[in-house]
Amino acid sequence: MLTGDAYDLEPDADLDGLAFRGLDLRGRDATGARFLECEVEDCDLDDVDLDRARVLDSTWRAVRAGTLRAPSSTWRDTTLADVRIGALSAFGSSWTRVRVTGGKVDYLDLRESTVDELHLEGVTLGDLDLSHARVGRLVVVDCDVRRLDASQSRLTACDLRGARLRAVDGVGGLGGARVSTDQLYDLAPLLAHHVGLVVED
Repeated sequence: MLTGDAYDLEPDADLDGLAFRGLDLRGRDATGARFLECEVEDCDLDDVDLDRARVLDSTWRAVRAGTLRAPSSTWRDTTLADVRIGALSAFGSSWTRVRVTGGKVDYLDLRESTVDELHLEGVTLGDLDLSHARVGRLVVVDCDVRRLDASQSRLTACDLRGARLRAVDGVGGLGGARVSTDQLYDLAPLLAHHVGLVVED
């Protein structure tokens, strides 16, 4: 695998089999770039622009960013491991067979995205925004989720039992998801409000 440098990240770049390690990539414009079988490790990605980028068969490990912009991007057969990201803004994107393991993301924005086979494990998530998204085969294992927004989402074969949910917006969008008994108890007041139940002793 060849070693990449900051100057390789440019609009519409074709990045094939490159390893980016320990680099300061802050503010780089990689709009429309294609990452194929690339490794990005221990890099500062603050304010990097990945608008319409394609990240394929790649591994991103121990990267950090206050804000990482990736609207309308494509992520396929890719792993994000032990990342530290304030806001990953990936609304309107496509995520297929993606694994996110370990680390922390304060705001994972997947609004209006198409998601198929997303595996979240051991991640601390501030806000997970799935509003207006089509989500299939999402599996959550041992994750803290401060707030899940499922407003107007469409969930298919999604397993949320491994999520420690603190708050949920758009509870009606959870139809089709699998939850635990304990989660159901926690969600009961929201579900009652959603369907207009009046609960009295």
